Amino acid sequence: MSHPYGGRSHYSVVIVGGGQAGLSLSHCLQQRGVDHLVIEKRSLVHTWRTQRWDSFCLVTPNWQCQLPGWGYIGSDPHGFMVKDQINEWLAGFVEHVKAPAIEGVTVERVARDGERERFSVQTDAGLYTADQVVVASGGYHRPIVPRLAEKLPAGVAQFHSAQYRNPAQLPEGAVLVVGCGQSGAQIAEDLHLAGRKVHLATGNAPRCARFYRGREVVDWLADMKYYDMPVTEHPLREGVRDNTNHYVTGRDGGRDIDLRRFALEGMELYGLLSGFDEGSFEFQPNLRDNLDQADDTYNRINASIDRHIAAQGIGAPPPSVYTPVWEPKEERTRLDLAAAGIASVVWCIGFSPDFAWVDAPVFNGRGAPVHLRGVTNEPGLYFLGLPWLHTWGSGRFSGVARDAEFLAEAIAQRKEGKEGLCDGAGSAAPHPELRAA
Repeated sequence: MSHPYGGRSHYSVVIVGGGQAGLSLSHCLQQRGVDHLVIEKRSLVHTWRTQRWDSFCLVTPNWQCQLPGWGYIGSDPHGFMVKDQINEWLAGFVEHVKAPAIEGVTVERVARDGERERFSVQTDAGLYTADQVVVASGGYHRPIVPRLAEKLPAGVAQFHSAQYRNPAQLPEGAVLVVGCGQSGAQIAEDLHLAGRKVHLATGNAPRCARFYRGREVVDWLADMKYYDMPVTEHPLREGVRDNTNHYVTGRDGGRDIDLRRFALEGMELYGLLSGFDEGSFEFQPNLRDNLDQADDTYNRINASIDRHIAAQGIGAPPPSVYTPVWEPKEERTRLDLAAAGIASVVWCIGFSPDFAWVDAPVFNGRGAPVHLRGVTNEPGLYFLGLPWLHTWGSGRFSGVARDAEFLAEAIAQRKEGKEGLCDGAGSAAPHPELRAA
């Protein structure tokens, strides 16, 4: 079998995944002189090129794009990069890092070898070994499509949000969008703005304002140190990792997404999709609750900004409270597919993780890795790039650099400790934040 870098097959560190997380860690390890290999199943940062629709843009402002040694340096820090701009920026990051990487190679199994002194990394291109392994493949592996999709007539086109590109891709006719998280709300808006008849099945996704009291809401929250809050201090603790992201958009310079206003303009809203029977979609009667809860979150975030402004004595425009511009007259629990002319369905209900290839006792009953800031109880095995791995920004351009720096230091200390033991010098002192891991 052929290996890169002169046939080498053993590394101090193997990083599985070549997205922004894996490349960020590669940058940090290079700075520390730690040899490593990045193994990427497809191509580096491929997700941003292949799983985003044409009108996609960031929902966080450009100034939050801060990968290691590669921050945003454009002329619009408070704008929102669109898809092509994001990919251009990421291409620059790939060139900046120059990671020792192989692409188009699938990792099939990671496990301790028999002596438990190193890991075996089995791939479809052969076997590698490593003293330490970092799983940086993200948590969005398998598109979620419910089994009820199998009941729909063959003539109805079905897409997952990862497959959606633009309204012209869908056949003529009405569209049912299922899910109103970030992807669902933005795809529903994309179709709505294109003049398509949209039916939207809502869920419990929260929403937030784009601008409030004269500033971008993200700017206020940054001043309030929200983005520095570790998961261990969040009121929900690890439960926040299961939360749906707030829906808002950076489109056309950024604005709120208000599903009630869409309803005024002709979009049809329903509660949670629960089934399909006898030619009709079935919904739970919870549309009003879903909308009210989203608005409550919107107003609660703004109220926290009000308190911050008051406490700091900041001059700002007066506060406001969102009041509904539309209310559902009734809870509709059925929608006849044929009568509504629905020709396509876009499933926007997320992804599920798939870590079956990681053969280590580090997962909970739901298959999620148990860790403290990415450090597991399996010595030398780490995770990086997951939502709320440490802070809100852990799975985003804004926070992954901090996580990568932390893990790089932990990896380097473990490497030095092992080498010290071999030299009879004893183990290096553990990083203070790792003692509870």
